[in-house]
Amino acid sequence: MNEPRLLRCVATARLILLSLLLCLGQVAIPSASSAEPQTVKNVAYKGEATLTELEQQRCRLDLYLPAEQPAFATLVWFHGGGMTGGTKDDASTVKIAQSLARAGVAVAAANYRLSPKATFPAYIEDAAAACAWVQKHIAEKGGDARRVFVGGHSAGGYLSAMLAMDARYFQRHGLAPTNFAGYIPVSGQLMTHYTVRAERGISRFNITADDAAPIRFARADTAPLLVLYADKDMATRAEENRFFVSVLQAAGNKRVTELLVKDRNHGSVGNNIANDGDPARAAILDFIRTGSPATPPGK
Repeated sequence: MNEPRLLRCVATARLILLSLLLCLGQVAIPSASSAEPQTVKNVAYKGEATLTELEQQRCRLDLYLPAEQPAFATLVWFHGGGMTGGTKDDASTVKIAQSLARAGVAVAAANYRLSPKATFPAYIEDAAAACAWVQKHIAEKGGDARRVFVGGHSAGGYLSAMLAMDARYFQRHGLAPTNFAGYIPVSGQLMTHYTVRAERGISRFNITADDAAPIRFARADTAPLLVLYADKDMATRAEENRFFVSVLQAAGNKRVTELLVKDRNHGSVGNNIANDGDPARAAILDFIRTGSPATPPGK
């Protein structure tokens, strides 16, 4: 046997052995890469000709794509700021996005219109448009469109919860909440958000659960939900999250999971997601890696 043919035989034997080991679970497939993620900045996720100047400015997202990860999962992430402030360029948001991308999960960090320049439900409509864009286009970047998750911290948690619970926002895009693989609201307001109440002239302490409240749409048949909140969260926030989970469970929902993160406050429960060893980060990565693919659109 000549040398080139011998080398080909050896290589083939190695591939067969590797395949057998993978089937037997003896070889671990790496879930992360040490390479820095590729970043694509300021992608417009709305393309209508009638966009306002504010929509042209705010309706943009940044993609953080993991290196060397074929068919990766993606997390659409919405920043906090009470729906009156914040940006995808906040240092905390950038750190979270970069960190999760290094762990093998792409992040689409999206801006949305803010109150009072835009009022309910404009920011939720923007969030739905951002998610729809990602699901439509992420395969072009190497991602799996069936494994798009939606999450955010604080106001971003509220937005992700609204999209999970109220099916109306995805309808204009030909989608349903179950066309996404799961939702991860972090310390989100799950009653009517206090900014929405302020827009209506209602006190932030006048607790309301109307059509601007995720809890208003509690039911058994949601997409999977991972609800995260802090033991030292802002006033009433932990209680709202616990109540939301309880109501879903009482409705027969088997797809909701909660985690009360200890030794965290309202800010750090979100910001520390960027840190290795953080329990909220570990829960998010496990939720994404073990989650089932979403129902394809139209089914």
